[in-house]
Amino acid sequence: MEEEVKGRAIGGKARADKLTPERRKEIAQKAAKERWEHDRERLPKVTHRGIIKITDLDMEIPCFVLDDGRRVISGRGMTAAIGMKGRGQGIARIASHRMLEINDNNKLPVAIQTPIKFEGGSPKVDTPSDGFEATVLQELCEAILKARDKGILKTDQEIRYGQYADILTRSFARVGIIALVDEATGYQEIRPRDALNAYLEMLVRKELAAWAKTFPDEFYENIYKLKGWPWPGMSKNRFSVVGRYTIDLVYERIAPGLLEELEAKSPKDKKGNRRNKLFQWLTEDIGHPMLAQHLHSLIMFQRLAISNGFGWYRFVKMVDKVLPRRGDTIEMPLNEPGLDL
Repeated sequence: MEEEVKGRAIGGKARADKLTPERRKEIAQKAAKERWEHDRERLPKVTHRGIIKITDLDMEIPCFVLDDGRRVISGRGMTAAIGMKGRGQGIARIASHRMLEINDNNKLPVAIQTPIKFEGGSPKVDTPSDGFEATVLQELCEAILKARDKGILKTDQEIRYGQYADILTRSFARVGIIALVDEATGYQEIRPRDALNAYLEMLVRKELAAWAKTFPDEFYENIYKLKGWPWPGMSKNRFSVVGRYTIDLVYERIAPGLLEELEAKSPKDKKGNRRNKLFQWLTEDIGHPMLAQHLHSLIMFQRLAISNGFGWYRFVKMVDKVLPRRGDTIEMPLNEPGLDL
């Protein structure tokens, strides 16, 4: 068996010796590309990119947000940030530097020696990028400054590390490293929408619920009373404008973006009708309790307005003050004749 393996190895070497340098390079590139294609499915990908500008150092640091939410600085960005000469991989040398020996953060050297590989950071399509979580740069600056305070930084290069770390730390203190990355990449514009989407997912169910009576009869009866209309009872079709009042008083005031989400779930047909009630899309655990609480508050305001002889306009003004539409500009508290409550 041993002789067979040796024989194959000898044959392989002989074939390799016959290859031209160009052919060997082509084979190596093909193997590297196959490894990359195999690994790239598992690598996190860049969703946002940008540049952190440090004006005091006339420096630009490439940064990224990955699809798993991590904020990342490129390897070259790390070396440039602390005034280190050389390519991005050179930052690994810092991990064993004596200025980190006194550092209490024993996770920092490990983080520096194990960069994050991700896709989309390099202009070369088939090349993964190396980077570090943005907080690693902040922790490294703190470690360098601690070493400077203890008089460990001696050489001109080490003194430069301290100067760069000092300027960066002051920049981080003004804005914060996470905020810097989010601002530079444009991720700050996405983050609030993500938070809103997560909130709406708690309110709006993914599957339609069976219809159940949700709006109390009194809610509609009080609308008619406030408008001065004769109440025909629930057996009669309500005026179409009552539907607009319901949208205004209820769905536009419970949560921002809720109405748009519910209307998207139940679009109108060609005749302008919806096949399902909007409230059928509300979740049982959060959406419906919030609706019930909101309706209870509205009915209390209706009763208060009716008992004081107020009409529709004055009732709506009351609701605007206490339960404003989400996203509306707050109305100035002007004194209107006859509207003091």
